Amino acid sequence: MSKSRAIKIIDEKGGLLVFPINNRAEPKSLWSELYPRSSMRWEWDESGDDRVARLWHLRTELSLCREVVYSKWWKGRATFFSRDVFQALLVELAFSEQSLRSLSEEAQNLLRILEQESPLSTKALKKETGLRGRDHEGTYHRALKSLWERALIVGFGEVDDGAFPSLAIGASQLIFDECWESALHMKPAAVERALKRLFTEQPLFKKEFDKIKKALGPQRMRTRSSGLILGKDLFLNPRK
Repeated sequence: MSKSRAIKIIDEKGGLLVFPINNRAEPKSLWSELYPRSSMRWEWDESGDDRVARLWHLRTELSLCREVVYSKWWKGRATFFSRDVFQALLVELAFSEQSLRSLSEEAQNLLRILEQESPLSTKALKKETGLRGRDHEGTYHRALKSLWERALIVGFGEVDDGAFPSLAIGASQLIFDECWESALHMKPAAVERALKRLFTEQPLFKKEFDKIKKALGPQRMRTRSSGLILGKDLFLNPRK
């Protein structure tokens, strides 16, 4: 189990979960690609499969390497994307006219904080947004979910936040600024090609993508001279 091999597999497939869901064949996962004949047992005691722990640690290493992109995109599950597929998701989801406008106030506040400083731990994010405590737990997770699914945030390593390390979260525009910039100029044919590769490998990802797009609502036609205003200060120039 090497980082280079994992990156190669993610690039080939376009996107993979890290771990399978109840050992089902779909969606495909990094585990199932690395160990196609092995069921995964989520056990961490002495009798457990040490490959699970190794893949967990590899997940953190991969999230920091910048050669692939780590997210909680598919139903909140740990997911890796190739860079070209992530750029296509930015075009279709993050750059959608309604992407930021339809976010809740809490989600907009989370993103605003992450655009100022990234990455941040769960503990730091909750403190900065005033969403600490059990009463705010649901609001916090709903806000994060909306940012994950629109590709506006990414995972980037871990932070020792207490008894168990927490995922460090960053704004996509800051952590993968080169992907963001490339996505602004990505040709429609390249977007279609990248997503076709992903959805051919992962039909269930297509269902999730369609659901997110539908939730964003119908898109207005744009002229070549128009750009997109996302949020208060961010203006996206039109793609050429």
